[in-house]
Amino acid sequence: MHQPTSGSTLPVVADAPPDPIWLGTQDAARQLGITARTLYRLINEGEIPAYKLGRVLRLKLVDVEAFLESARVRPGDLEHLYPERKRTDATDRSGQ
Repeated sequence: MHQPTSGSTLPVVADAPPDPIWLGTQDAARQLGITARTLYRLINEGEIPAYKLGRVLRLKLVDVEAFLESARVRPGDLEHLYPERKRTDATDRSGQ
């Protein structure tokens, strides 16, 4: 067996990315709180990336988490659901 000489060094990979955590479609759908059918639609529409490994689809946990974060409702996003209340005569009188 060949031993490295005292002057040679092996390359050091300091910040190698961690191995991805893979999820099956059932686990990914459960993580998102949706049905597998909805997950397949999101994959098909390009909303969430998936990988065909052999005969099965797999999703990276980081991609599932990123999709979930992108779907987060921000303050003010739902203002369209609450139109301004119209003032009535009764409100006008009580406000005076």
